[in-house]
Amino acid sequence: MNAEQLTRLFEPVIASLGLECLGVEFVASRGSGLVRVYIDVEGRHVTVDDCEAVSKEISAVLDVNDPISGRYTLEVSSPGFDRPLFTPAQFARFVGESAKVSLNLAVNGRRRFQGTIVRVDGDSIVLAQEGNEVSIAHSNIEKAKLVPDFSAIDPAPKPTGAKPGKAKGKKKS
Repeated sequence: MNAEQLTRLFEPVIASLGLECLGVEFVASRGSGLVRVYIDVEGRHVTVDDCEAVSKEISAVLDVNDPISGRYTLEVSSPGFDRPLFTPAQFARFVGESAKVSLNLAVNGRRRFQGTIVRVDGDSIVLAQEGNEVSIAHSNIEKAKLVPDFSAIDPAPKPTGAKPGKAKGKKKS
């Protein structure tokens, strides 16, 4: 079973909990695979309780359907700052934001792009990179994620004065 099939299997279960299934990453390997499920919810942050509830429900679905042969680890996660992008609709939601995209097949001699999401044309994602626009078929995208802009966040003010536990001035002799 691949990631898209797992996503379709999990979506109704996750939706029944009032959450959205953003997508699934499935990495098969010898001995033990990894199933990572990304969830989101509108209007608030994903909580640990949300992840726990989804994990319990998905575990039951996996036990009943047994779609994965062998051992695997199940992870349920919020999207985080560097949110993965799985669908054209998710790219469209973040037009104007920066994204990193890895491709299955090279476009213009490249398999990796980082640029601003300009628009979504049907099933094609258009990125602006180095002053040029590149159109990428969604079906050619191996992996994509947002690149967070931390420059907009004000750093905490730095304390002034002496370091704790040390007196200012010269030693008396």
